[in-house]
Amino acid sequence: MNAILGYLGMGLMLALAGIGSSFGTTIAGNAAEGGLKKNPDKASGYMILSALPATQGIYGFVGFFMWLLQGNEWITEHGAVCFGIGLSVGLVCMLSGIRQGQVCANGIVGLSQGHDVQTKTMIYAALPELYAILGLVGAIMAMLML
Repeated sequence: MNAILGYLGMGLMLALAGIGSSFGTTIAGNAAEGGLKKNPDKASGYMILSALPATQGIYGFVGFFMWLLQGNEWITEHGAVCFGIGLSVGLVCMLSGIRQGQVCANGIVGLSQGHDVQTKTMIYAALPELYAILGLVGAIMAMLML
């Protein structure tokens, strides 16, 4: 049972983080498509902002991969803990990826309207990113402490 919980936690960390990045990049990408119709000269700015929410999926993958390197015995021994941490990190990455996509989408709209908001939007988008980073760091710390 512990092994099932451990692997389920790892899977949730990877899957939920990927789902959050998928939603976040899609939200920002949809805004970028609209922005291209209004102001196609800002396409590189749209692309940068659209890509920002992809990092949460990377954090989920890094956590998954690092836990996988610990081996089957470690995952089986700490299955319940892996489940709790994996679920927590996955949810944080998912929600921060979605919300970051919304921040980036608003920045893309501003850029398309001729406002110079690229840098400020990236700073605002870093705020939800921080919590995904903290989730990954927490997962790594838990791995090292167990």
